[in-house]
Amino acid sequence: MATVHTSTAETSAAMPDRTLRRIVIASVAGNAMEWYDFFVYGTAAALVFGSLFFPANADPLIGTLGAFAAFAMGFVARPLGGIVFGHIGDRYGRRASLVWTLLIMGFATFGIGLLPTYDHVGLWAPVALVALRLLQGIASGGEWGGGVLMISENAPPEKRGYYAAWSQLGVGGGFVLSSAAFLAVQALPHDQFISWGWRLPFLASIVIFALGVYIRHSLPESRDFENAEEAGKTSHMPVLEAIKRHPKEILMAMGLRVAENGGAYIFLAFSLVYGKFIGIPNSTMLTGVMLAMVVEMIAMLLWGKLSDRIGRKPVYMIGAASLAAMAFPFFWLLDTHSTPLIWLALVLGTAVCHGAMIGTLPALVGELFSTEVRYSGVALGHEVASIFAGGLSPLLATALLSHYHASWPVAVFLIALSLVTVVTLRFTHETRHQSH
Repeated sequence: MATVHTSTAETSAAMPDRTLRRIVIASVAGNAMEWYDFFVYGTAAALVFGSLFFPANADPLIGTLGAFAAFAMGFVARPLGGIVFGHIGDRYGRRASLVWTLLIMGFATFGIGLLPTYDHVGLWAPVALVALRLLQGIASGGEWGGGVLMISENAPPEKRGYYAAWSQLGVGGGFVLSSAAFLAVQALPHDQFISWGWRLPFLASIVIFALGVYIRHSLPESRDFENAEEAGKTSHMPVLEAIKRHPKEILMAMGLRVAENGGAYIFLAFSLVYGKFIGIPNSTMLTGVMLAMVVEMIAMLLWGKLSDRIGRKPVYMIGAASLAAMAFPFFWLLDTHSTPLIWLALVLGTAVCHGAMIGTLPALVGELFSTEVRYSGVALGHEVASIFAGGLSPLLATALLSHYHASWPVAVFLIALSLVTVVTLRFTHETRHQSH
């Protein structure tokens, strides 16, 4: 199905560099604030939530499975957030949507830091945790698309891949901040960490929330949205319009996400579980994850820039294919218990395999949809896929590890994720020269 876009090449290219830099910095900072809140749960699920909210008397992996099941619930809620905030973003503006996502995320994350544990209130503890995780999911479901479009819709077309990749620095920054927060509180004596120390990264979100709201309010509106609004081309029901006009593109966006999102959470969340299972110190794994994300934050900009030169599809294919190639070596390197090799595995898996995909994805998916339904189309494709990819990946990987007590089934699972995306790429058209 051909995609007809609202052409704003001249107005986007004419934006002063100073204004564009301000938009990029504010968007990255706001994204980092929000994704810190979302990722801090994933770290806690791998390290502590299993014993606090889902106690299991025998196998600690069973408790971790419960924590990752709640983790997955956040992804189940993300399509709802994508629909709600996609509608707001396409109908009333990208900025309004992003302020609301941050408000909801801040409330939910701070609330998790105040929750009583299973020992105090029994089953009400996991119930409350799941409820707040659902709110996190709704907020994050509207965040990614808006954060991406706020930059890509203001960027010059010939540099859209590079500038759109900056939006992912906020995602990486949020992950690094959450890992750093847990690395810091793990320095506490173990009984203090289990008793109250784990709460501090969640309670700290109140400061991040306040800063994020201030930053978001200072953002100018997207140029593409303003042009569509002035031309009277906004849609009254953008979600339905996106489904009607772009069904193939939504499916493409979903397929592209499978390897990117699924692989990311194997490398960044399940790896902590696997490291703990084979006896690698948590501090070694957390430091490695942080190092990998810092390297990826640089690499994704380079991958995005490369996509401006050779096309979105070739760069994305590099990431998807290398994910399959890295599936077994990743765990072999962890099994050595050598700190440099562990960190090498995390850097290769994250900065090369995942980095090539996430550095290219923002421009690629945005270019699949027309302006008046772009937020809704991007959010639908991105968030529906997140249920099956990112949400279920650490859960399924932990279940495979619990059953087989070996890494090879997880490696096979990674290869399967890669193949889904490779096949999708074969049916996805190149979008590099496409105007918004």
